[in-house]
Amino acid sequence: MASPLHCRPKLRLLCVALAFVLAVDVGRADIYKDIQIIWSADHTYYFMDGDSEALALSLDFNRGSAFKSNDMYLFARIDIDIKLVEGNSAGTVCTVYTISEGPWDIHDEIDLEFLGNSTGEPYTLHTNVFAYGVGGREQQFKLWFDPSADYHTYSIVWNPKRITIEVDGVTIRTFDNNEDQGVPFPSWQQQRGDWSLAPFVSYYRNYNITYCRPSPGVSGCGAEPAGSPLFNLSPKARADLQWVRYMGYVLYDYCTDRSNRYTDATRPKECSLPPRP
Repeated sequence: MASPLHCRPKLRLLCVALAFVLAVDVGRADIYKDIQIIWSADHTYYFMDGDSEALALSLDFNRGSAFKSNDMYLFARIDIDIKLVEGNSAGTVCTVYTISEGPWDIHDEIDLEFLGNSTGEPYTLHTNVFAYGVGGREQQFKLWFDPSADYHTYSIVWNPKRITIEVDGVTIRTFDNNEDQGVPFPSWQQQRGDWSLAPFVSYYRNYNITYCRPSPGVSGCGAEPAGSPLFNLSPKARADLQWVRYMGYVLYDYCTDRSNRYTDATRPKECSLPPRP
């Protein structure tokens, strides 16, 4: 019988705009070859943003827009620069996520969702991981900068050992692969919007996907030996995780939720497991 790792579905990147105009500079990707508009083609247009070719996704009260990557990936690093909506962006959601194809009840998904704010209030970066159709692994963050003032790089790194989420190269979250412990491995609220302020504008650029590279002599990342240090967290990444919590940038963590959401018996198993190397 094949192991769960060998059966893992590949993931596809999607970018979704819910209530703003979205400009995407695909950077090293070929804008016509590597992506595809999947919602509201009549709300999209291509344009030059300085030296970069960009794609705008226009959204209004009635419609959202989105594009997806044409390729699917089994283990990769995804980097994308985003400049979020300025001013009162309440009611808007800017989303970058990977998702598997196939039945929804067993799908895998890695989410980054930027929940809009009222003027003067911070954005919330909402993250979640679905594995075999099961989500509920939310962590929310406030950022240590104004994400609407300039571009910042947001990254999803997916390898056989873990999922890592980075902001400007700072590791803010990891989700370890604990399949050997029975943990599967790969509907949010925002402030109410003021549509009189539409259109909202957000920008994406420098979309880049780097395929996972195994160690020399190994056929693929999924075949990396169990004791290989290739995907171990670096000392910097571990320090980043501590810094984010020490500075109070973690707004919510499902593993430390002390409300009535979980009992000791129902809390997800990974919350009690030691971190992987």
